[in-house]
Amino acid sequence: MDDKIKNNKKDSYSWLSFFQLTRILTKTKIMRKLITLLAIVSFTLSANAQEKGDWYVGTGDVANVAWTEWSIAPTLGYGVTDDLMVGVNLSQADSSESMVLDVHARYFMTLGGQEMFVYASAPNVDTDNLSVGIGKMFTFHKSVYVDPKIVYNTGEKTTNLMLGFGLKF
Repeated sequence: MDDKIKNNKKDSYSWLSFFQLTRILTKTKIMRKLITLLAIVSFTLSANAQEKGDWYVGTGDVANVAWTEWSIAPTLGYGVTDDLMVGVNLSQADSSESMVLDVHARYFMTLGGQEMFVYASAPNVDTDNLSVGIGKMFTFHKSVYVDPKIVYNTGEKTTNLMLGFGLKF
């Protein structure tokens, strides 16, 4: 009887190992497809620095929330100079939270042959909770843009991947 129990345990371990291996391979395939898709999108989109007088209307960040709590923060920005854009965005985490007015700026420059921007943001104009980061604005179809950025929040001491999109005119 003891041998039968030992054999059943061995069988269950082999099924568990098979399940874990299958799960790892599935995640690897998904990541490979995601990386390939991002590479294709990066090559098909063009990077355009902003110009003085450009207006931006879009979202501040659609990725910096839990998957079940998506929200969109309306953003308005203006190109003050050829390399500097300032703007505001309005957000609310949920109905029990108060609205947050976020003042932000982007300075566009060339880094390593790539047009990038340095980002700074102060929620509720509070410099103790300053967010700083770097990103790239991809413009396609003349006026639609996507701007992924990596941002460090000095108040919460966290680093986040943020994603915004909108229209430039």
